[in-house]
Amino acid sequence: MANSSIKDQAQYEALRRDGASKEKAARIANASADTSRSATGHRGGETGRYEEHSKHDLYEKAKQVGIEGRSSMSKRELIDALRNH
Repeated sequence: MANSSIKDQAQYEALRRDGASKEKAARIANASADTSRSATGHRGGETGRYEEHSKHDLYEKAKQVGIEGRSSMSKRELIDALRNH
């Protein structure tokens, strides 16, 4: 199904087939449309692995991106939710 707000429809569809959420697939497809696909994942600063962050830091990140149910999640559940958001 084509979405006019998606800049790289082929990459969006591939990400969805691989299990990415609609939001995550759209975010990646739109970001990569402006640069080469290989450069998309290399932008931004280094934040380290989620396992290196405190539960509070993970909770705040989950809050920032709008993950529901975060208040009752363990650190492991927050990590999984952030990775799959």
